[in-house]
Amino acid sequence: MTVAARFEILYSQFLDAHGKVVAPLPAFAADTAALIPLYQAMVLMRTYDAKAIALQRTGQIGTYASILGKEAVEAGVGAAMQKDDVLLCTYRENGVQIMRGVTMRELLVYWGGDERGSNYSAARRDFPVCITIASQCLHAVGVAYAIKLRRQPRAAVCMLGDGASSKGDFYESINAAGTWRLPVVFVLTNNQWAISVPRKTQSAAQTLAQKALAAGFEGVQVDGNDVVAVHHAMREALVKARSGGGPALIEAVTYRLADHTTADDASRYRAPEELAEAWKRDPVLRLRNYLSEAGVWNRALEEELLRQSAEQVQAAAQAYLDTPPPPAGQMFDHLYATLPAAFAVQRAAVTAAAGEST
Repeated sequence: MTVAARFEILYSQFLDAHGKVVAPLPAFAADTAALIPLYQAMVLMRTYDAKAIALQRTGQIGTYASILGKEAVEAGVGAAMQKDDVLLCTYRENGVQIMRGVTMRELLVYWGGDERGSNYSAARRDFPVCITIASQCLHAVGVAYAIKLRRQPRAAVCMLGDGASSKGDFYESINAAGTWRLPVVFVLTNNQWAISVPRKTQSAAQTLAQKALAAGFEGVQVDGNDVVAVHHAMREALVKARSGGGPALIEAVTYRLADHTTADDASRYRAPEELAEAWKRDPVLRLRNYLSEAGVWNRALEEELLRQSAEQVQAAAQAYLDTPPPPAGQMFDHLYATLPAAFAVQRAAVTAAAGEST
């Protein structure tokens, strides 16, 4: 027999768990100070995340999905995207959304159960948060197909978790993306847990990145706790996609440091030793260590950043709490261009019961 084909999955890491350089840095990171905005964004994300959890615990928003431990993926992706690109995300990409211009108030309004939060003041072409696992992959293919038909120098960015890569929606999407050479980048965050199901029992594949090979396009794996590695891979994939080079898949290997959502208790299925070990690879601390060792970050700057981040988040939270609730009849207002008669009757009944004008 002869070998029909051979494949390999490349892995990239530039900063190790201690913030030490382990490979030649890409051009964008040559100026260490240029990484400060990425660090500032990651700290803001973590501050926002902690506040959102506090709001949920006090009954002021609904169930919330934490981004704790995923900040490097969020910052690396968000910084690499251009304004005209289109984001299609899950419920765990609030950090990217913030970097895209979605306000923290809008995000909290959404988590408070009010869909007006999805009416973003910026990033108007980005899709709303997708709750149904992997269905955003199908949407991303549709968006990318439209971009290709219009010959636009843009790309769709589809974000998903390791659990979503086991869904048929995902496989169908990457198959279509590869066949049609679509301008879409799939960012697969491998945080080791699909709710309570560990990565090792989800898939027998050695990597999740290799799933792209079956669809006929490149898949790479990066250290998802290294923002330099994430940003570098994302920039390369987006440049290629926008210029007609086709799709890519980036598997960012990280760890979910929080419960799946605030409705979950990960201690029921996850060993505390495993979590403690994961904290040693904290992406925020990693970048801070690197910046400090390089002499561009210090305690005074850190304290000022924490103060500013806390003020921004608190102001957003208060703005959310001050947002009047929507009228009951609004649930019917964006279903159809022209509301069908059956729904019109229901809307009239709801508004009458709530004492609202029709």
